[in-house]
Amino acid sequence: MTDQTNDFKPNTFFVEVSGAGIPEVDGIFVPSTAPPVKSESGIESSLGYWNGKMAWDRADGKSARSPSISYSNTYKSWRISRLDGHLAYDNTCEDQMPPIGKEWHVYKKGVAPAPKIVLHYYDPNQPCPMPNVVFVLGGPGAGKGTMCQLAESQLGWTHLSTGDLLRAEREAGGPNAIIIEELITAGNLVPNEIVVTLLKNAMETITRTTGKKNFLLDGFPRSLSNMEGWYEIFGRETELPKMLYFECPYAVLEERILGRAKFTGRSDDNVESLKHRFDTFKVETLPTVDLFKSKNKCIEIDTGQDRQTVYDLVVGNLAEHTDGKLAAKPLTEKAEMLLGLRPYPKK
Repeated sequence: MTDQTNDFKPNTFFVEVSGAGIPEVDGIFVPSTAPPVKSESGIESSLGYWNGKMAWDRADGKSARSPSISYSNTYKSWRISRLDGHLAYDNTCEDQMPPIGKEWHVYKKGVAPAPKIVLHYYDPNQPCPMPNVVFVLGGPGAGKGTMCQLAESQLGWTHLSTGDLLRAEREAGGPNAIIIEELITAGNLVPNEIVVTLLKNAMETITRTTGKKNFLLDGFPRSLSNMEGWYEIFGRETELPKMLYFECPYAVLEERILGRAKFTGRSDDNVESLKHRFDTFKVETLPTVDLFKSKNKCIEIDTGQDRQTVYDLVVGNLAEHTDGKLAAKPLTEKAEMLLGLRPYPKK
């Protein structure tokens, strides 16, 4: 076979192995630096590759086998070795990268349970790259979620809703679950520390495991206090993110909230909670919008218009950091449903 590995992109990924029945297997694995040598199937390796696919060594250099994680063309499987070089775990497939969504098999020299694999786009021992953030604000029912979902499915941005993160934390039953439940149901704001910590952790996890750095923060910052929390994490000297502010008349907001209440089952989708949430929005959040306007960092969008018009405005304002190929692709079925161009499937 002809050696084509020199045409491959450099291996810049890191692999995290955890939960193995042999604790010595667990750890961080870095792109292999093994010198060129022919594999069992006769293919000569190159830096960071083995058998034409990426390969990794233990970060601590303790393994007798290099690479420690590699692909076997003979057995059509990914393999993880023990420190003594014997193979402990494998995964039969032809995936280009070690599979993270498929259960691994305990091989001859392995011990149950098989480990879990996480792929990192950046060195887990180094600080995470800074995210590219756009804040998205607007009253309840202004269309923040819909437009952010469209940007995620069509433009490759990651949509993080503070509401969704808080609800997920509440449902997970963590130490803040009861506090979050009471505050969300009453339409009150959740403490700044909880919100900012959830956002920071979510962005870092997504950046490290997917390589994506473009984030739409839906419903943040809801107060000047939130901004203080942002500054504490990212520093006051960091350039202020752009804000998309969705302006919408109250009558339209009420109509939308009552309309979606039939489907969401959310405890805060009712007239009483809406009024309280809107009053809270005016008192707590509008000063933040005014701050961004004073810094020329706020783009105001009238979301009382039809959805296609609003979406086109969102696309234009995200174009600077959007992959042009993604922006030019046809609308997906999901996007067409979000834009009201096709009905949602009946349950």
